[in-house]
Amino acid sequence: MWQENITINGPYNFDEVLRRQAFDPLNVISLEQRSVKVPVWIENQPTVVEVQAIGTTENPSFIVCGHEHTNKDQVIEKIEQIFQWKIPLQSVYRHFENTNLRELFKEHYGAPLVLDFDPYGCLLKCIIHQQLNMAFAHTLSTRFVNTFGFEIDGVWFYPRPEVVAQIEVEQLRELQFSGRKAEYVIGIGKAITEGLLDLEKIKQMTDEEVLHHMVKLRGVGPWTVQNFLLFALGRPNLFPIADIGIQNAIKKLFGMDRKPTIEEMQKYKQDWEPYLSYASLYLWRSIE
Repeated sequence: MWQENITINGPYNFDEVLRRQAFDPLNVISLEQRSVKVPVWIENQPTVVEVQAIGTTENPSFIVCGHEHTNKDQVIEKIEQIFQWKIPLQSVYRHFENTNLRELFKEHYGAPLVLDFDPYGCLLKCIIHQQLNMAFAHTLSTRFVNTFGFEIDGVWFYPRPEVVAQIEVEQLRELQFSGRKAEYVIGIGKAITEGLLDLEKIKQMTDEEVLHHMVKLRGVGPWTVQNFLLFALGRPNLFPIADIGIQNAIKKLFGMDRKPTIEEMQKYKQDWEPYLSYASLYLWRSIE
């Protein structure tokens, strides 16, 4: 094993990150040790990296541990990307000090936008979680990964596209997938193995280009693409207007007796640009 100590600029509340990641039973979290085991792919090889916080919100620092056979520089680059360690939250906070979300940002001070561990797994999870309550959504994705994925050092990896492409609809129906959702998940595996969907190329596209490209896939609508852009690619200016959670958060925050209209949400978000992704994140936080 190798070990690297990393210090970043604050604020950055890693304990808040861990609490939120603990919602997903697939994540291996220790709130006491302030650590998470991260499944990552380096040079097409799966490996597990442990990240432990040893600093504070104002002065964040971490210990990153990886296996000897992995390229340390590539692992650290991947971990920095996942946890968005190079994104200066001070700039975000300065922007929101002059908006109607000021108190919300104070309440959740130092909460960063953190990516899913793997863009491919993020896309599958978005599709599996569509139109489900949080508890059953995580139950379903856990069953899927435990059945078709694989485990290293006690950490689970999503099944690779070539595996997913070979799954039969009835196999997913046995896990309580709907027939249509089963077809969508299998379709993603086939789209990647057949070269119709290249997640590496997508990283280079604009938000609009990604939306135009991905909605051609069955089961992938604007909500799924926006969540993918946010939690797989870390795009900073995403605001899923159709998301019920965001609608409920705005209703609660501004004391409305009904959900806001699309026009009202469009007006609210004008002051929050170009950091709409952070507005979305903190609005979700407010009702969790």
